[in-house]
Amino acid sequence: MTARGTDWGLATLVALLIVTGALTLFAGSPGTAWVFVAHDAVGFAIVLLLAFKLRRVWPRLRQPERWDQRTLAGVLGTALVVVALGSGLLWADGVTPHPGGYSLLAWHDVLGVVLAVAIVCHMVFRAKPLRARDVLHRRQFLTGALIGAGGLLAARAQRPVEKLLGLPGAHRRFTGSYEADSFAGNAFPTTSWVADSPQPVALESYRLEVVGLVARKLALSLDQLTPVDELTATLDCTGGFYSTQRWRGVGLGRLLDGAGVLRSAGHVSIVSRTGYRWSFALDDAGQLLLATQVGDEPLSHEHGAPVRLVAPFSRGFQWVKWVERIDVRELPDYGAPASTVWSSLTAAGRGDA
Repeated sequence: MTARGTDWGLATLVALLIVTGALTLFAGSPGTAWVFVAHDAVGFAIVLLLAFKLRRVWPRLRQPERWDQRTLAGVLGTALVVVALGSGLLWADGVTPHPGGYSLLAWHDVLGVVLAVAIVCHMVFRAKPLRARDVLHRRQFLTGALIGAGGLLAARAQRPVEKLLGLPGAHRRFTGSYEADSFAGNAFPTTSWVADSPQPVALESYRLEVVGLVARKLALSLDQLTPVDELTATLDCTGGFYSTQRWRGVGLGRLLDGAGVLRSAGHVSIVSRTGYRWSFALDDAGQLLLATQVGDEPLSHEHGAPVRLVAPFSRGFQWVKWVERIDVRELPDYGAPASTVWSSLTAAGRGDA
């Protein structure tokens, strides 16, 4: 491949890696497993393309006296790519340390963001424009096709190879998460998106409000939330674990029926006492549960007591904890994603109120 073709190919693959990586955060149902396969395939394709690039620049790298600022930037960029890819591959193969208190998978996500910023800066300030022969030449096309096919083949062969070698990664869920304390009540790991850490709720004064586009606003005490519904569902955390539990509580559809949803309603926003919230289509409300118990135990504070959302086929960060309000809306809650950042900065999110 030409030098420009290689560089633009790497930039394109890294962009695809970032896009598919972002999509994996929201892919929780088996029907979205293709997103993870695509992410893995792109990662392996980058490894193959890096081999082409290193073959071309190796003579210069062997002679430090020929290095300039561009060479150093290239070496640092390549090292960043290798570390980002390596962290994901190690996690997939069962190497699951928690450096600095965060999973290797979380570090992989952070490195991916840093890599994206570095690639954008490089392409803006240093990239040379593509020429026709960098793209249209038959050799370029065939090489690109082989790299893509090789990446896909490696991605599909990963699990069988892990099983053959007896690696722990063979037992991952399709999301890449590892099982933790299924059907063991509150024993499963405690996580919060970013750093929400509110004070425990005073149970005697707790009220769950149902507001918005409803005929009757509700303010329900904990005694009125008798756990009459049960659901077995898997909480799959983007931090790298999954836990299947038997949840008990009140179906969201049951509460909405009691409030009388207006015809103009189309979405429902589940709001935490920290300000954290997530929005769901009203048509999906029947699948959601407001849980007060996990297994035969009342929810612990760390797991969202007194009420947390159980959202099958959604990732763990969408299972809102410490729920205090159900807001029935006409349109999606477009501000919800931003709340995942600023909720930890509120007084309630910090635990100061």
